[in-house]
Amino acid sequence: MGQVPSSASSSPEPSHRGGAISSCHRLDSLPSLEFVSSFEDEEDAAAADEGAAGGYDYTGDLPDECLAHVFHFLGTGDRKRCSVVCRRWRRVDGESRHRLSLNAQADLLSSLPSVFSRFDAVTKLALRCDRKSVSLGDQALVLISLRCRGLARLKLRGCREVTDLGVAAFAENCRQLRKLSCGSCSFGARAINAVLDHCVNLEELSIKRLRGIHDGAEPIGPGAAAKSLRSICLKELINGQCFGPLLVGARKLSTLKLIRCLGDWDNVLQTIGSSNPGLLEVHLERIQVSDGGLCGIANCKGIDSLHVVKVPECSNLGLSSIAENCRQLRKLHIDGWRINRIGDEGLVEVAKQCLQLQELVLIGVSVTHSSLAAIGSNCRKLERLAFCGSDTVGDAEIACIAAKCEALKKLCIKNCPITDVGIESLAQGCPNLVKIKVRKCRGVSGQVVELLKERRGSLVFNLDACGIEALDDIRGVQESVMEFPPVNTSDAPPSSNERSMLFRAKLGLFAGRNLVACTFRRWSNGENRTNGNL
Repeated sequence: MGQVPSSASSSPEPSHRGGAISSCHRLDSLPSLEFVSSFEDEEDAAAADEGAAGGYDYTGDLPDECLAHVFHFLGTGDRKRCSVVCRRWRRVDGESRHRLSLNAQADLLSSLPSVFSRFDAVTKLALRCDRKSVSLGDQALVLISLRCRGLARLKLRGCREVTDLGVAAFAENCRQLRKLSCGSCSFGARAINAVLDHCVNLEELSIKRLRGIHDGAEPIGPGAAAKSLRSICLKELINGQCFGPLLVGARKLSTLKLIRCLGDWDNVLQTIGSSNPGLLEVHLERIQVSDGGLCGIANCKGIDSLHVVKVPECSNLGLSSIAENCRQLRKLHIDGWRINRIGDEGLVEVAKQCLQLQELVLIGVSVTHSSLAAIGSNCRKLERLAFCGSDTVGDAEIACIAAKCEALKKLCIKNCPITDVGIESLAQGCPNLVKIKVRKCRGVSGQVVELLKERRGSLVFNLDACGIEALDDIRGVQESVMEFPPVNTSDAPPSSNERSMLFRAKLGLFAGRNLVACTFRRWSNGENRTNGNL
């Protein structure tokens, strides 16, 4: 690009360089560099300079800032190839690269000085190591912190040789850190406390499978960072309750996600509800929490997004409490796990109180015409609706949706007993409907697709594998082969030990985490996604 040979005898550039700039990627995604502890040699750039010495470099008139801007539109491979075109391109690439991803194996330690001498403007760093390799240790993490004092984001995956001491030293040097994400590492509570004490601007904290967070771990938080933290995600932790002081003390917390963490969470959620009224988004998945916990977070009256996924002890009572107090609720996702504790009663309360509801996803929930009619009549802003694995959703329910949900834009139905009759009712109703997706519904045939195309030509219809255009996927339920024990339905609440045993028996948690029943994408954020998005 920009290198013109002076004569035919000049050696041409490799074809991949000429195609580097032409490879077009999404404009809003910055590339990350995958490093395998080696770099393009300076001799490559020198040889490229010599090969083009007789020609005119048309990019020479471009300021470095413009050239760097062009590089930001390239993917990882193209950008790496561009960096060996000439010395200038190599320098500009290094100075303008803000995101770096390293294969964090132990033998990378000797290369770290040269890595961060070239890439001296990195603000987002990811260190990943596979399970079979020995990872970088404390020495490497301290060296990185000295070279990248302005680091804003750090992601650690599989860095099992990093200890509490290494993370503490890193936190002292990188006080501008705003986001920390770590998983499958060996450090524990002391390391997290050090980050919270020194990184006062920390806004996002994501913790997954930390071996050092065990039953005897010291309490975590709140620390100086509690004043700035806005998002906390805890996933697959044995003793996640040790984060209780942090969760309670983070007064600006707006997003809380608790996923597959052992222990009883009722007390923690009740305390959060009474001390943190600014909570906006809550995601509870496969954790031990009852209606008491839901009633606790219902005190956060500003909640606008709630996910309750495979939480067997939650029932209509807890959902009704959420509906009564959180009237600004816009997104509600419920995976009832087909145990029939959440159904029409709770959804009718949602319909009465949550008039701003825009997105409703029901998986394994016994919902019928009575609650859907109330939702359609009261929730006039409902735009996205999905059913999965609901045996009670039939043609009558779809006809009710067609008649009541005038603002509906997207509808997804999977593994429900509907037929062509129900789908045909959508041809006359839901005037704003633009996308329908139907999967694993044996009563629906391809003939109804042609019918809807004739009556509503602009409507996009996807029927299993023969769809016209793929919608944002709501991946279906993969039923676990384990048999669940009966749920305690007596008036007397179960004891803590009984609830813990029941919860572990139902969920299987870590032993069965590969049997996650449902994974779906959030429609509201997925409309503009492409396959190239990371």
